[in-house]
Amino acid sequence: MLQCDDLTFHYDRQDPGETPDFSFTFELAPGQCLSIQGPSGSGKSTLLNMLAGFLEPSGGTLAWSEESLLTKPPWERGMTTVFQEHNLFEHLPVWANIGLGLAANLRLSEAQRERIRQGLEEVGLGGLQDRLPGELSGGQRRRVALLRALLRKPRVLLLDEPFSGLDYANREVLWGLVKRQQQEGVAVLLVSHDPEDIQALADRCYQLEEGRLVASG
Repeated sequence: MLQCDDLTFHYDRQDPGETPDFSFTFELAPGQCLSIQGPSGSGKSTLLNMLAGFLEPSGGTLAWSEESLLTKPPWERGMTTVFQEHNLFEHLPVWANIGLGLAANLRLSEAQRERIRQGLEEVGLGGLQDRLPGELSGGQRRRVALLRALLRKPRVLLLDEPFSGLDYANREVLWGLVKRQQQEGVAVLLVSHDPEDIQALADRCYQLEEGRLVASG
């Protein structure tokens, strides 16, 4: 169980009314998907970055099964983030970008190489393992980034508009992969403005209003 209680962040601004102080409280159980909506600047990215360990909160608690995560670096938190910008390494081929999620030194076993091959087939990218990210379309790059996260099998998957720009058929395939992760106990936090993504995956929905999470369904 991911437990987030009054996790706060303050942006220093010349005008204190420009940006509210953010404070987040929620729980997320293994296998559940919680969706978050809100306009630009409402705190969605701030929340994801604090959970992942890229921003240090000014207060509150964050724990997994009552064990604090705030003192742990990002790579020890058991979370994987898929950003809007994909974060692919432009000089590495597709297979290596995905393989980094399985082995940081890219010394992949045959079983891991087979997982990558099968995963690429599942997301409609079979045969593209040797291409560089710059040779892919935006939608293809997004699928590579999501596949890399899914193959890592984290305990918490943080998704920031992961299906944006994909057609319905490809989104449906990726929804299925995320649901499979949920069935295996992975907790999912989904930031999305698309009602179809939310309807397909979310168990609970929150809206960000004035720096706070408000249940919306």
